[in-house]
Amino acid sequence: MHRRLGRSKERFAVLAMSRKIMTRILGVPLATALSALVLVGMGFAGAYQYLASEIPDAAALRDVKTQLPLRVYTRDGKLLAQIGEQRRIPVAFDEIPPVVIDAFLAAEDARFFEHPGVDWQSLVRALVANVSSGSVREGGGTITMQLARNTVLTSEKTLRRKLKEVFLAMRLEREFSKQEILTLYLNRIFLGQRAYGIGAASEVYFDKSVHDLTVAEASLIAGLPRSPSLDNPVASIARAHDRRAYVLRRMLELGKIDQARHDAALNEPISSRLHGPIIELDAPYVAEMVRAEMLRRHGTDALTAGYQVFTTLDSRLQLAANAATWRAILEYERRHGYRGPLERIDPAQLGDAASLNPLFKRHPRRGSLSAAVVTAVAERSAELVLRNGSAISLDWDGLSWARPVIDPLKDALGPSPRTAREVLAAGDVVYVEPLPETGYRLGQLPAVSGALVALDPNDGAIVALVGGFDFGSSKYNRVVQAHRQPGSAFKPFLYSAALERGFTPATLVNDAPIVLPGGGGPEGDEEWRPQNITRKFYGPTPMREGLVRSRNLVSIRLLRGAGIGFALKHIANFGFGPQSLPPNLTLALGTGQVTPLEMARGFAVFANGGALVTPFFIQSVQDPAGNELFQAEPARACALCDFDAAGESAAAVASDLAAVPDVVPGTVSVLPGDAAAASAGVEARAPQAISPANAFVMTDMMTDVVQRGTAQRAAAALKRKDIAGKTGTTSDRRDTWFVGFNADIAAAVWLGFDQERSLGENEEGGKTALPMWIYFMQEALRDKPEHRQPEPPGVVRTWVSRESGAPTRAGAPGALFETFLEQHAPQPGMGGYSDDGVGAETLEPSASDESIF
Repeated sequence: MHRRLGRSKERFAVLAMSRKIMTRILGVPLATALSALVLVGMGFAGAYQYLASEIPDAAALRDVKTQLPLRVYTRDGKLLAQIGEQRRIPVAFDEIPPVVIDAFLAAEDARFFEHPGVDWQSLVRALVANVSSGSVREGGGTITMQLARNTVLTSEKTLRRKLKEVFLAMRLEREFSKQEILTLYLNRIFLGQRAYGIGAASEVYFDKSVHDLTVAEASLIAGLPRSPSLDNPVASIARAHDRRAYVLRRMLELGKIDQARHDAALNEPISSRLHGPIIELDAPYVAEMVRAEMLRRHGTDALTAGYQVFTTLDSRLQLAANAATWRAILEYERRHGYRGPLERIDPAQLGDAASLNPLFKRHPRRGSLSAAVVTAVAERSAELVLRNGSAISLDWDGLSWARPVIDPLKDALGPSPRTAREVLAAGDVVYVEPLPETGYRLGQLPAVSGALVALDPNDGAIVALVGGFDFGSSKYNRVVQAHRQPGSAFKPFLYSAALERGFTPATLVNDAPIVLPGGGGPEGDEEWRPQNITRKFYGPTPMREGLVRSRNLVSIRLLRGAGIGFALKHIANFGFGPQSLPPNLTLALGTGQVTPLEMARGFAVFANGGALVTPFFIQSVQDPAGNELFQAEPARACALCDFDAAGESAAAVASDLAAVPDVVPGTVSVLPGDAAAASAGVEARAPQAISPANAFVMTDMMTDVVQRGTAQRAAAALKRKDIAGKTGTTSDRRDTWFVGFNADIAAAVWLGFDQERSLGENEEGGKTALPMWIYFMQEALRDKPEHRQPEPPGVVRTWVSRESGAPTRAGAPGALFETFLEQHAPQPGMGGYSDDGVGAETLEPSASDESIF
């Protein structure tokens, strides 16, 4: 600093002496002017030395890379997302038509080819304007200065930044030709709607390449640099028209176009439509999963390198999943009352379309719901207007559900409305739901949440996924992030363990009260008295019926009989981690924490014949030219492998069970398959979690859950015999589930509140969650033949007594034709057992296991 001050004193001493000499020779006026010029020059020189270290290297501007967004597709090629902040398509100077150059120079820098990077005339004009206004209002910047400012400098309006801009512009002029500078500028300038450069802007606004632009189109684009976010035609046709008119006038004044071309271009209509790929499918939760994974693998280049990701989603099934989720959630909402309008405006505003635009922006489309404003209310109907100006009507069927909510936490509702005026008033802003055929129904943004995920059980491909009602309202992906209690939907995994321990579908288990001392229940309560959801007890119950009717006491006694230690190890083979498996008897009632994806994966084991597949959602990745960079090679279940089930030994299954890898709860693979097997050209095989025979018997029992148990509503709706599954309801009805499958698809659905609270009286898995699954499967299985896994070796069928579980003859009273694992099939003289000894068969557990008694 001291050195700089010393130099300044020397310069001023020299300047003073020089001024005396010039005054004697040239006279006072001329000497004063020359002194001022010398002073300005010295000031610029000093400023340059002071700021030199902060001025970026001009060479850094030379490389302009293509920047294309990440595009995400379904497996059948439907675009579901385009992700990326910038779109840039570089063009060479000889590819830019003269009309584009003329338009930009007319708009931004008419003396571009004459000045040395800084137009001193413009700077003086800007200086005068700024001094007059008392603030920095004009920049006087050239195209070269804009290039400097927009690429490597900030846009703050300060003298320091302006000086750096001037110095960098002068450096650019020394290192680049005028053609190079103009090309860099036209490739880098932001032109609105994520378009950077004229190549991208030409496609975004006119769906054509640069060399095809007309005078009107070129002048419109050239008018955007001043305020690209506001002046583009998508944001405002009026502003775009004014800017285009200014550019055309300047081109006429500069002699670049004649009056006829000016008038023709000025009268050309302006379209507000964005061009480019159209999003064809709503799957934002999957798109976000892809974005996160691509960023993890490729860094920020993932969003600008033009990658094309093909997911495992099936567009038909994703559409069905969206519709099913929206429909089931809104049905729940209607059962629990109307919370009132979003807001209310003065009815006098209803005739002013401009005043309604901000209102509709505040309330965008949510899921299947669209905002509307009530314009008139009659006795039992209402008139409304949508965002696009369309008028719609709500009849009484679309309004009569709207009982007022008094206390949402207590699920307290007022009386049913008798007239439409008790529900709506003119000026109310509400959401409406489109009906399947025609018309609308009053809706509301849901307070409850839901999720749906469907897998191909043979390889783990996620074919449909909905993480919530609306991604814009909540980006929380409940399919992979919501860890909730599964309730009775978890029981099939316990029943599978019981089969391996010698229990059979015909085994009698006593459904009777049980009192367990501390340690048996949650949080080490001193005493635990579990009950069935009906609060009734049914005595000796076949194990099959215990599952079909979802009897809690039967499940607890099965867990005691199988042994907690054995059950934990067996259930872990389905891919569940420690947080899903509490090491106590509450495990029988599904008190662990699981995600919908984990449940779908677990049930896929039953669907595919016992193999544990790894869910994945990226099928392939391509570069912008279509060259394949990645192709998924998932490990597949036995049904799709060259695997002879008949020759499989028990030892081989045991080996597979031991080989099941540890799985972190909630994780999803995007690189499935065995790399060594793939490189050898051998299809990788998913490890066996349970034997094919165990999977078959469990599927057979869960088929009865659908045909005549807690999920029989599905059988009535779908009219199929190949579907199986299990409902689930947790304590205080906080979570409701249904997970079901056939041999081609496994799907899990969940419905509950993000902030856990009761869903209300009578809200159970079979009433609340199951409809969502049904709506989805109605489309997923449409025109599909019935398909379930064939009966494998190791399964036998025989007649047994319903009352005792002992073998009997066909036609005997109470005889059932039951399915068994071959090694545990009942023999003559054997029966089932119950807790009170009626028809009991004592099954001795190992020393490490608990007694069933």
